[in-house]
Amino acid sequence: MYNVYQPTDEEIYREIVTELHRGDKAGFREKFFENHTYDQAQIYLNLDPSERAALQDYISPEELAEIYDVIDEEDQESVLGFLYDMSDQYAATVLAYMYRDNAVDILNELGDQQVRRYLHLMPIKAADEISVLMNYAAETAGSLMTTEFVSIFANQTVKSAMALLRAKAANAETIYYLYVVNDDNRLVGVISLKDLLISDSNTMITDIMSNRIVSGDVNENQVQIANKIKDYDFLALPITAETGQLVGIITVDDIIDVIDEEATSDYSGLAAVDVEEQQSFSPGQAAKSRLPWLITLLVLGMGTSTLIGRFEGMISEVATLSLFITLITGTAGNAGTQSLAVAVRRLAAPEDAEDKTLFSLILREITTGLISGLITGIVICTIVSIWQGNLALGLVIGIAMLAAITVANLAGSLIPILMDRLGFDPAVASGPFITTLSDLTSVLIYFSIASQFLVYLK
Repeated sequence: MYNVYQPTDEEIYREIVTELHRGDKAGFREKFFENHTYDQAQIYLNLDPSERAALQDYISPEELAEIYDVIDEEDQESVLGFLYDMSDQYAATVLAYMYRDNAVDILNELGDQQVRRYLHLMPIKAADEISVLMNYAAETAGSLMTTEFVSIFANQTVKSAMALLRAKAANAETIYYLYVVNDDNRLVGVISLKDLLISDSNTMITDIMSNRIVSGDVNENQVQIANKIKDYDFLALPITAETGQLVGIITVDDIIDVIDEEATSDYSGLAAVDVEEQQSFSPGQAAKSRLPWLITLLVLGMGTSTLIGRFEGMISEVATLSLFITLITGTAGNAGTQSLAVAVRRLAAPEDAEDKTLFSLILREITTGLISGLITGIVICTIVSIWQGNLALGLVIGIAMLAAITVANLAGSLIPILMDRLGFDPAVASGPFITTLSDLTSVLIYFSIASQFLVYLK
């Protein structure tokens, strides 16, 4: 038994580049196109500018469009640079062959003048379809959908539907679902490819289609669309206009990008920094982008320091109180960040929440804070009482912990909800902001409670 030798990715890359440098077009194409499209994209991204420029004589615009369709969104900035290295006609043709939604994503990052130039050089049909998609608001179903899908008519047979499918399948992004429309192009049903294949050729489509349709509106937010596809385990979701006409579909690969984008956005908010942009920043650019938040939080932190200074006399009388400042502020900050993360998630997927009203959400967080704070307070009260041999001090720490966690829980939940109601991005209520705010309130609560027990602490 002999083992079949498999070259490494690095060896494959070197062989392909060697053929490119030799000017052997046939050898290059043979080695390059025997790889999966994703691997072709990775090879393409690793070529230097002169090598990519040479590819215009080796790869057709249609072939390069297939590669661009699988390039990850985080590499889109590189793609923009690649387009400028091509002739305008070649670049326009590549964009025209791409799936419409992917082409729109790229064009939306270009200047108006360059977009007009590319659209002018494209075939009229492609330019018109792309122009329509570019007019939809960002982060809506319309901006995310593709117009390359297969629709069939309810009043035709399976045989004629199969003929239509064969004619359109090559240009469709997916054919696992076929969408059934009436003469006015209104969505009336859906049928899977499997059901179509196993049905008798003379059966009418209306007899085998499902009329229990789950669809999205063209103006619906992309997060709501993502949740529908996730909930129903769809590979694609039909998108209709306000009139009910079928105008496009959104496929699961685009939804994966949306979920990743939303997760990154939420994480960026919790960290008070754009984690995507930071990866490409120089140290100076990264520092410049972070400084506004750091200075803002520094000013808020000064408020905490000032507040502690007001209780300096109390601390000098009972120095032990200073030992537990960071314990209370740190725990409250952690509780607030936990509440914030839950609140942002709830806002991103409101249908997952059992309670819809603002009052019920506040009540839930207060209750959660009270339970968490009570248990934590009892634990720390017991530990401090035994450690310091002072029950009064244990009670002060325990009660302060209970109140601080409850307030932090409420703030972590309420602030993003209020921001959302006011039309602001709830991710702005970042983790560092909540933590700093919790420090301020926790110190106030701690020393206010301690002042009531001061006679027992001396």
